[in-house]
Amino acid sequence: MLRRRFVALLGCVLTTACVSLPASAQMDKKAPLSPPEKASVMLNGKAITIDYSAPSMRGRKIMGGLVPWDKEWRTGANAATTLKTAVNLKIGSLSVPAGTYTLYSIPSQSSWRLIVNKQTGQWGTMYDPTKDLGRVDMMNGTAPSSPVEMFQIKFENTSGNKTELHLVWDKTDVYVPVTAE
Repeated sequence: MLRRRFVALLGCVLTTACVSLPASAQMDKKAPLSPPEKASVMLNGKAITIDYSAPSMRGRKIMGGLVPWDKEWRTGANAATTLKTAVNLKIGSLSVPAGTYTLYSIPSQSSWRLIVNKQTGQWGTMYDPTKDLGRVDMMNGTAPSSPVEMFQIKFENTSGNKTELHLVWDKTDVYVPVTAE
């Protein structure tokens, strides 16, 4: 009888521990420092999406610091920033067939360039320039009135088959026109 009670008690303790452990492990997980984000727009009835990880300033110098001047930048954090388009696009002067691509950029103090790269699925720092579909100049948008803490990729001024692809962070807003063909 005593043995049955002990076995039953032990069973209850083990069940409680097994149920509690995953719950407490989930509470210990912190939100990622650069959470996954998505920018999306519909042009000509077809979806264009950009999946990226959004780093935050967290007191760091961004432009010319974390984001280097005159060097290829992953345009986000973690895994490479991915553009998926179900329609042929014109990004600036660059023709981009429907498909999946990686976006990089080259920031400089006076201007930015957007890079559309055909290599996909890689970590953001694994840039291969031989896989570039092309590069296009970006334009300066209206600088934010106060620093933007978290990096943003967004589509703005969408009308019909046209939109603008914006990169916004710190006190910078650069964009390139995008047209569905």
